[in-house]
Amino acid sequence: MNGEIINVGTEILLGNILNTHSKYLSERLADIGIGIYYHTTVGDNGERLKDILKSAIERSDFIIITGGLGPTSDDITKEIVSEVMNKKLILDEDSLHKIETFFKSNNINMTKNNIKQAYIPEGSKILENDFGTAPGILLEEYDKIIALLPGPPRELKHMFEEKLFPILNKKSNYIIKSKVLKTISLGESKVATILKDIIDNQSNPTVATYAKEGQVEIRVTAKASSDEEVNSLIENTEKEINDLIEGHIYGYDNESLEEKTFQLLIEKKLKIAFCESCTGGLISSRFTAIPGVSKVFDRGIVTYSNEAKMDELSVKSSTLKNYGAVSKETALEMSQGLLKKSNVDIALSVTGIAGPDGGSDEKPVGLVYIGISTKRKSFFIEKKLFGNRTSIQNKTANLAYYELIKYLKKL
Repeated sequence: MNGEIINVGTEILLGNILNTHSKYLSERLADIGIGIYYHTTVGDNGERLKDILKSAIERSDFIIITGGLGPTSDDITKEIVSEVMNKKLILDEDSLHKIETFFKSNNINMTKNNIKQAYIPEGSKILENDFGTAPGILLEEYDKIIALLPGPPRELKHMFEEKLFPILNKKSNYIIKSKVLKTISLGESKVATILKDIIDNQSNPTVATYAKEGQVEIRVTAKASSDEEVNSLIENTEKEINDLIEGHIYGYDNESLEEKTFQLLIEKKLKIAFCESCTGGLISSRFTAIPGVSKVFDRGIVTYSNEAKMDELSVKSSTLKNYGAVSKETALEMSQGLLKKSNVDIALSVTGIAGPDGGSDEKPVGLVYIGISTKRKSFFIEKKLFGNRTSIQNKTANLAYYELIKYLKKL
């Protein structure tokens, strides 16, 4: 079954509210094998909604329309659906009674325009709204299924899960699952080139790449009639991909670099500390957003000035004078100084030029050094990154976590 989602509301187009419905509905429908091929947002305009609905009916088996079921004159979804499907709107007495009861129980005077919500297209099925007044509607006609859901997220999600999902689940014979392979240190064009044969010959599963800042996600999506079959399809393709870019996949699905680092530190029973210059505490901030991180995290220090590097980390003045604050020598002395000061298992330092000023021919904007020290060894990583100040800071933090992950995996 091929599906389509239409979100109705001028406030969405204006950016006044964030449209989260399409993401939520697409993910849940994929769980029962309904592939969503189109997302459309349209304002409260009857002619435009009519045109979009006619196109949707021609190309899709299943259509969800969200919003526009309320009592006001700009709530036009039912009216347009009825017109396009050549159906009369009829008053549903049960729905009217529930609306009247809702207002009475909340001691609110019910205005006459609320009666509008109790009208439904003839021949349709009511999807009861347990948290609001506007009922949802399910209409099946000419081998097409059209579902109308209310706009408020709480009402929509509950109605979908409790009323609509069980009905759709019985109609679907397939499962669609996706797994995201998260990579770093390879650009999207590089990943696409490496995976060219897989992507060019894909059918089921399908493989697609998505660029993030300093990262590339590889989404593997399979369709099958059982969990076992769909999981097997994904695992086989994942193995092919991993063989080609081994070492660059750090995690899966919603797993972040910092979460992977945290998991490995827990697994290895190690404690860490950070000292940051060009990232200004970004690495520590991202790390402390993880619940329970105190089990592995000792401290984070922002040593932005040369004086702070000397005072807090015992970086030698001669090192700063001879090599500069942005150098492998300074990065190593920063991590070594932090290791001694905090008595942790691993100390990580970053220093670099985030820009937009401060660069030179010898040390351009985007040059960063990462120092990692343990009681057994110290080493540094040098990288030249590109982008604006914020981008370079984010990429530096990503790189720091990636280097930690690589190191921890080897222990």
